[in-house]
Amino acid sequence: MSDPFMRAAIEEARQGLAEGGIPIGSVIVHRGEIIGRGHNQRVQKGSAILHGEMDALENAGRRAADVYRESVLYTTLSPCAMCSGTILLYGIPRVIIGENQTFMGEEDLLRSRGVRIEVLQDPECLEMMRRFIAEHPRLWNEDIGV
Repeated sequence: MSDPFMRAAIEEARQGLAEGGIPIGSVIVHRGEIIGRGHNQRVQKGSAILHGEMDALENAGRRAADVYRESVLYTTLSPCAMCSGTILLYGIPRVIIGENQTFMGEEDLLRSRGVRIEVLQDPECLEMMRRFIAEHPRLWNEDIGV
C-alpha cells in the first residue's frame, strides 16, 4: 500500500492485533496531516464502543466542527452503523476504506448522505481480516453484534 494514510491505518490494525484485539485501524486526516489515529480497543479496554474509527476520533480530541468537515477518515474495514453514524454526526465528507469483502458496513447510508466513499480492496487488509475471522469467529461476531 503506497498511500501513507492507509498505511498508518494498517499499522494501527496490526498494533491492535498484537495487543490481542481485533485488527481494525483508522486515521483521521485534516489538510494532509494525521490528527487522530486509533484501533479497535474493545478487547484491550473492555469497551463497548471503541471500534477503530471511534478510537481515532477519541484520540483526535475535541475539535471545531469545521475541522471534521474538512477531514478524511481512513479505515481498514467498512464502517459499521455506529461508526457511520459518527461520521455523519461530525460531517466527515470522505471515507477511504481498506476493504469491504469481509464486512459490508453502512456505505449506502453514507453515500445517500453525500459522503464520498472509496474502497481500495487492499490485499493486506483482506488477508488480515480473513485470518482473524477464521481464527477468532466468536470474538468477531461479538464485535459486530451477532
